[in-house]
Amino acid sequence: MEEEDKIEESSVRLLGSHSSGGGGGGESRWVDGSELDSESPPWSVLEEIGLRDGYGSMRRRLVKRPKYDSLDVEAMEIAGASGHHAKDVSIWHTLALAFQTLGVVYGDMGTSPLYVFSDVFSKVRIESEVDVLGALSLVMYTITLIPLAKYVFVVLKANDNGEGGTFALYSLISRYAKVNMLPNRQPADEQISSFKLKLPTPELERALNIKEILERGSSLKTLLLLLVLMGTSMIIGDGILTPAISVMSAVSGLQDEIPGFGTNALVIVSIVLLVGLFSIQRFGTGKVGFMFAPILALWFFSLGCIGIYNLVKHDISVVRAFNPIYIFLFFKKNSRDAWSALGGCVLCVTGAEAMFADLGHFTVRAIQIAFTCVVFPCLLLAYMGQAAYLMKYPESAKKIFYESVPESLFWPVFIVATLAAMIASQAMISATFSCVKQSMALGCFPRLKIVHTSRKLMGQIYVPVINWFLMIMCIIVVSIFRSTTDIANAYGIAEVGVMLVSTTLVTIVMLLIWQTNLLLVLCFPLVFGSIELIYMSAVLSKIAEGGWLPLVFAICFLCVMYTWNYGSVLKYQSEVREKISMDFLLDLGSTLGTVRVPGIGLLYNELVQGIPSIFGQFLLSLPAMQSTIVFVCIKYVPVPVVPLEERFLFRRVGPKDYHMFRCVARYGYKDVRKEDHHAFEQLLVGSLEKFLRREAQDLALERNLFESDFDSVSVSSRDHEASGSYGTEELKIPLMHDRRFEEAGTSASEETASILPSSVMSVDEDPSLEYELSALREAMESGFTYLLAHGDVRAKKNSFFLKKLVINYFYAFLRRNCRAGTANMSVPHMNILQVGMTYMV
Repeated sequence: MEEEDKIEESSVRLLGSHSSGGGGGGESRWVDGSELDSESPPWSVLEEIGLRDGYGSMRRRLVKRPKYDSLDVEAMEIAGASGHHAKDVSIWHTLALAFQTLGVVYGDMGTSPLYVFSDVFSKVRIESEVDVLGALSLVMYTITLIPLAKYVFVVLKANDNGEGGTFALYSLISRYAKVNMLPNRQPADEQISSFKLKLPTPELERALNIKEILERGSSLKTLLLLLVLMGTSMIIGDGILTPAISVMSAVSGLQDEIPGFGTNALVIVSIVLLVGLFSIQRFGTGKVGFMFAPILALWFFSLGCIGIYNLVKHDISVVRAFNPIYIFLFFKKNSRDAWSALGGCVLCVTGAEAMFADLGHFTVRAIQIAFTCVVFPCLLLAYMGQAAYLMKYPESAKKIFYESVPESLFWPVFIVATLAAMIASQAMISATFSCVKQSMALGCFPRLKIVHTSRKLMGQIYVPVINWFLMIMCIIVVSIFRSTTDIANAYGIAEVGVMLVSTTLVTIVMLLIWQTNLLLVLCFPLVFGSIELIYMSAVLSKIAEGGWLPLVFAICFLCVMYTWNYGSVLKYQSEVREKISMDFLLDLGSTLGTVRVPGIGLLYNELVQGIPSIFGQFLLSLPAMQSTIVFVCIKYVPVPVVPLEERFLFRRVGPKDYHMFRCVARYGYKDVRKEDHHAFEQLLVGSLEKFLRREAQDLALERNLFESDFDSVSVSSRDHEASGSYGTEELKIPLMHDRRFEEAGTSASEETASILPSSVMSVDEDPSLEYELSALREAMESGFTYLLAHGDVRAKKNSFFLKKLVINYFYAFLRRNCRAGTANMSVPHMNILQVGMTYMV
């Protein structure tokens, strides 16, 4: 009984061995249990004619023919139907994209000259030119090594089909190694056209060894997940600190320009601007996005011009800072204070991660051109100009940016600086929304309401709960710290933490996926990881001075995300463990023990195989069931986007007269589920009709092949007895011939048409198919009913106290307060039937 359940409920491995090769006769395949014996002749008939052994061989051949199960066959049929058009690589288009990156990618890094030297020289007093030149040399080489060398030339290449960010790296690793904690991966997923799975050839053995190590150790999977979640938590923390420090730094210029504009006024004006900034988020960035790039371009132009002006007017000799010996002299002179000043120096690369995180909207070449040709030289000129001013006026270090601006240009620069600071904040807020959405898609964040602010660009989203949370936290940070110096102490920890996470994940990508020499792989973490660890040790020394804040944010978000992921995995494992046996449904018969009424029942569950236990609850609770039942599984796969033509996979559940199907609706982590329930219903039924036609064609072909082979067995049985090698000849017509029918149903190729009989070529005239299609249309006209399960998870009485605390209280609290499944799926309330069920884990 247990073995039969396993065959029906899950994929089973069928191994066939033939005495001689040919066409992959010894290969293995995954099949669904329902394929094993659907329309086979009775064994007694075969015994009468003495062909039981021969038929057994033929039966193995028929079962072995499709190399994939029915879901995989469906994936093979539609894979590649939607071609991915390469991005336009013309030089003018690339230059246009490079210009647009200024307004989206580089706002945070571009506003760093507002506060970097102010923070550095709050730790080190300027007593000689070594202090200025040493700090300038540190800033220059930090910008050169981390954003330019690391991100522009290495990390940008570790993209996931053009998508960047921490979760994109995790998704890329998950495709090559089964490190995802949720065990719902299928072979059919690899047929998605955007999957692009490719193993390196020269370093294949090393890559496979690393893959085996990652997949074998559950602790390594957990550690990798925690690393990704920590990096994401710190990015969300940046969404709090970036608006606070950017807006306060821009407004601080009024303190010396307007008499009586003190700290209280600075805090109040900053809070007003922050409230306004977060209030306009609901309108989306699309309406004002075209203004961002010109403003930031003007800002970078201003930085470069002011830097050149100060260099020429005050002290052009600061170009000596290109000599790294001044870094050594700086540390030799200031020792501990210089170490503390590193926390301010690292602020010059804030937003470097945005180059990778925002890659999906641009191209690698565009980001590289914008940074190397505009951002990098303008930032160097800005810092060199400030250093030249400090050589002459060292007492101006506290407010160096506005002090170095020519007096006649103060107000224009102030206005542009304020706009640039708000744009930098806008970019980080949008990145936070994207991170939360990706976390939700991969099952690592509670369900929240997501508003799509653009009909054309799917990346422009708005998460109300996160938006107001960020606003409240920003107001609290500004009110408590009241100065950019203390906020900068907190800001550095979050930035360096994200960089360390990216360095670790890219190293895994280089080992597992890229064709990279081992020596070069080791150089990457040794060089950049060492630099980042040095900076991390410096910023961690400021925990008492405000550095505790991002750690608190990161720990809180990490606990929320890991608790949600842990509870979701336990819930999924419970559903797999308690799924219903097919024997139970077979005993009930095609009526399922109830009355079947016209209509389509969509039962939402998370299983990709087997019948969910919640279906049994519906059978016990309802006096009637719909004539057509579809088990719908909304599943996110580790790719950015799944084309619409490749979204739905179908499999029949049980015999034909049960009219039960499984549908796996696949989405990428960047996909937007914008369709309402009507559109989803139309897409689902249309895909189901195509599946039924394809299935009828396969069955007709298989039936015809069986008949022809059966006749061949009757004629040549004597030869088989002599040779003992019957069954080695492969079938002439491949069952998975490339058939992509159009809506009206197209014929196969001329070559196949010449071989196939007319009975196979006229599938639409199959009475059983026409009956099933008409029954489906009748059920569709009767309406859809959404059968939803409210599954609860509780820890067993003998569980550890920590597990009880996490599952029974923390996870239960998150489930009660997150967005309900009905709202998340846009399901009409009049068509809902919901049943609750508790799983003990």
